[in-house]
Parts: sequence; C-alpha cells; structure tokens
Amino acid sequence: MNEGIWHSISLSTLAGLLAVNILLLAVALCITAFAAKRLGFSRADQITIIFCGSKKSLASGIPMAKVIFASHAVGAVVLPLMLFHQMLIVCAVLAQRWDARKTVSELVRNNQNVGALARR
Repeated sequence: MNEGIWHSISLSTLAGLLAVNILLLAVALCITAFAAKRLGFSRADQITIIFCGSKKSLASGIPMAKVIFASHAVGAVVLPLMLFHQMLIVCAVLAQRWDARKTVSELVRNNQNVGALARR
C-alpha cells in the first residue's frame, strides 16, 4: 500500500521543515535587502532585487528534482520547496506594506511639487 509522503513524515519533522523554511526566507530577504542598499540601488530596484532574490518556484524546482533524483525520492526532496512556496504569502504582505509606503511618499512629493508650482 502506497500512502505517500504526507503519511511518512511526522508532524515534528514537518514543523522543523517549516521553521527552517521561515529562517531561510528571512535570511534571503535580509541579505538581498542589505546588498541592494549597500550597492546603491534605487528604492524601486531594491524592492525588485529583494523579491527576485528570494524566490525559487515549484515551476522550476520540480522539473529539476525529477532530473536529479530518483522518482521515488522526488516527493521527499520537493517537500521543503512546497512549504517554502506557501510562505510567499509573507512576501505578498511585504509588497502591500511597501506599496502603501510608496503611496504616502509619493503623496508628500506630489504635494511639495504642487506647492512649488503654486508659489511661482
């Protein structure tokens, strides 16, 4: 009887994988944010670098795993990637926050421009 990977992995192992994935995402986000800022990129480019630098999707991971690993091992190999992929929701929340900050800063900048034009 074939029960699949979800029946062969304990909850504690799954929780450990999730914790490692959270740590990995945090490290990737911090490294890309720090590097982009230190290299002097604009804010828009920094955000792009942060999002592109920490994403590796299932679309690229599963085909590579199928080529590299034996077919019976692919599920175990891809499981961490599947969990990591779900954490991209965190990045969606970050994107919404950065968009809100950008909107406020643009409003301030636009108000300053309008004020400068009105003074002329």
